[in-house]
Amino acid sequence: MIRQAKAQKYKQFVQRYILQKLLRPIKQRNQRPLRLKSSSFATRSPATKEKAMAARRRKVAKKKPVPTNKKLYARVKAQAKRKFAVYPSAYANGWLVKTYKAKGGKYRMGTK
Repeated sequence: MIRQAKAQKYKQFVQRYILQKLLRPIKQRNQRPLRLKSSSFATRSPATKEKAMAARRRKVAKKKPVPTNKKLYARVKAQAKRKFAVYPSAYANGWLVKTYKAKGGKYRMGTK
């Protein structure tokens, strides 16, 4: 008897919770209609969307560490290629960075 009462209360709780979570967004959506700008992706053809996305990716190029001393970096990279059988690899790149910094090389954040 007690288990049935608890199960009934839990069932009612779950139903109320689901109604609150699912119906609230629907009500909000009905209150505020979506407005699409003329330049939005919804009005573009698939080919145009791809071009626009590619342009955005080019604009927002992530900045990566770039070596400041190009000659030293090239020398150490050549040593790494001779030293390790597999290049590029995590070990070889780790060794390259460690050696480059030990010889006085520094990095700056930017694009190549």
